[in-house]
Amino acid sequence: MTPNDHNRPLYMISVAAELAGVHPQTLRIYEAKGLVTPQRSAGNTRLYSQADIEQLELIGQLTDEGINLAGVFRIIDLQKRLARREEEIEKMQRRVARLEDMLHELEMRQHITALARVDSRAIRLWEE
Repeated sequence: MTPNDHNRPLYMISVAAELAGVHPQTLRIYEAKGLVTPQRSAGNTRLYSQADIEQLELIGQLTDEGINLAGVFRIIDLQKRLARREEEIEKMQRRVARLEDMLHELEMRQHITALARVDSRAIRLWEE
């Protein structure tokens, strides 16, 4: 499943509720509280993705552990922020690797240029 498929809206509220093991009204409450944001069809029908279903399962696990919805909201927010930071770190690591490669190339060119100068001086001295 590609990331796009993972976020593709597929399930109507009744199917999503069944997959997540909750009542459809519970999904409406979660949506009102900002815990899940289903996409809407042209006819304004709620459509849930596989990512939404996984989010609903997480909400169920956390509430089963006794965490209230405010705590669940905070946990989900922190997870999203952490994921964004991890993406930023990966992007910066790739950039650092590219810059290290460029620096290495520059250093090699400078080294080769310096060697060429020494060689040309040696040749001139030899010819004199």
